[in-house]
Amino acid sequence: MRECQMGTVEARFADIIWQNEPISSTELARLSEQQLKWKKSTTYTVLKRLCDKGIFVNNGGTVTSLVSREEFYSVQSERFVEETFNGSLPAFLAAFTARKGLTDKEIAELRRMIDEYEEEE
Repeated sequence: MRECQMGTVEARFADIIWQNEPISSTELARLSEQQLKWKKSTTYTVLKRLCDKGIFVNNGGTVTSLVSREEFYSVQSERFVEETFNGSLPAFLAAFTARKGLTDKEIAELRRMIDEYEEEE
C-alpha cells in the first residue's frame, strides 16, 4: 500500500469492492453503474488507480483486496493523528470531545478498549 489515500468517490467505490469481494470486473462495472452512475471506462480507470496504490488487485478479471477496509482506515486514522496532533492520541481525543462530548456508552467502550489493551501488555 504505497500511497494510502483515497478521495470520497474512490472510497465509495472501494466499499463496493470490499462488500462484494471477490468480484468479477464485469460485476464491479455493473454495480458501479448502478450505485455511482459510472461508465465502464470510469470503473476500470479508478480500479487501476487503486490497484496501483496497492489496495486492490485485478487478477484475470477477479478483483480482490490486498488491504482490508479495517486496515486501510486504521492506517488513515494513524496518519491523521500523527500529522495533525503530532501523534498524540490524548490531544486528538481532547479536540474531538471539546465540542461533541462523549456519551456514557462511548465512555464505557473506551474504558473497555483501554482495559483490553492493558491486559495484552
